[in-house]
Amino acid sequence: MLNHLLRLYRDDQAATAVEYAVLLALILMAVISAISAVGNSTHGIWANDANQIDTAVGGS
Repeated sequence: MLNHLLRLYRDDQAATAVEYAVLLALILMAVISAISAVGNSTHGIWANDANQIDTAVGGS
């Protein structure tokens, strides 16, 4: 088991895989943050439209 861990520690491909995983995680965090920000900023617009439609069709 120890030999396997030492081999993995010395393997450059393992380090590259970890670097790609960290990079992917950072990109996903940025995308999720952007989607959340857009959703929060457009929530008022959609709520206003829904209220206007509700009023137009005679809702309460």
